[in-house]
Amino acid sequence: MAIFIDESTTVVVQGITGRDGSFHARQMMEYGTRVVAGVTPGKGGQFFEGPGGVEVPIFDTVEAAIAGTGADTSVIYVPPAFAADAIMEAAAGGTRFVVAITEGIPVLDMTRVHAFVRDCGVRLLGPNCPGLLSPGKSKVGILPGQIATPGPVGLVSRSGTLTYEVVYQLTRAGLGQSTCVGIGGDPINGTSFIDCLEAFEADPETRAVVMIGEIGGTDEQEAAAFARANMSKRIVGFIAGQTAPPGRRMGHAGAIISGSAGTAAEKIEAFERASIEVARKPSDVVGLVRKLL
Repeated sequence: MAIFIDESTTVVVQGITGRDGSFHARQMMEYGTRVVAGVTPGKGGQFFEGPGGVEVPIFDTVEAAIAGTGADTSVIYVPPAFAADAIMEAAAGGTRFVVAITEGIPVLDMTRVHAFVRDCGVRLLGPNCPGLLSPGKSKVGILPGQIATPGPVGLVSRSGTLTYEVVYQLTRAGLGQSTCVGIGGDPINGTSFIDCLEAFEADPETRAVVMIGEIGGTDEQEAAAFARANMSKRIVGFIAGQTAPPGRRMGHAGAIISGSAGTAAEKIEAFERASIEVARKPSDVVGLVRKLL
């Protein structure tokens, strides 16, 4: 098994004719993801040519794409000015899962989107995230499939780059992954650490979890408290930004220390209270995971 996506997942690509959408649609198809539709307003009735000449039908709306193909998941490669509307269109159009890759969506837009998606009963991953990958089954987003391999380690991360680095190190060490999830680092996002930890706890394939956080906010502390109360599976944690000066944003819009709540030290302390194994640097993760397994 895996969490959120597997070999049965069917995907509609919003923005499939754009530069990023077309490139990553082909990458997903080459990996084996079942991309069954694209959406670009004004280009309905045309076809997108994927690897090996496979033609994917293009629709003007998500609703039409779902009605025509039965897709259950949408991935969004739409410029920031239009991405909020694209997310809400996907949620209203009949998908069960929306993956928003777009970076730079205004926080004010996301306050509307978050409430709308929740009311539709749809899961949102992102925005400003690399998506997710269930090795050997499906990938939705921009994670490079060649660095992952199937196995028992679940991974959830706020940092896209560190996701790639840690997955690659795990694979080189012979430690495969069940699902790798990049939740994104914006102040308002759809899927949290807790959502992923809960799903990994329920997944029989996952035997251990890697959680990569970063400075700013209290998501990691809340996840640690959840893990302490609800998880039987062991966790390895790492916090990025340990040398960041207070008050300065580092990388993601959410990675800013305000007071003491968002510091690396406070987050590491919360991990330790929850009996989470703490990696002091990314290269420590492999050794700690191997010890847990």
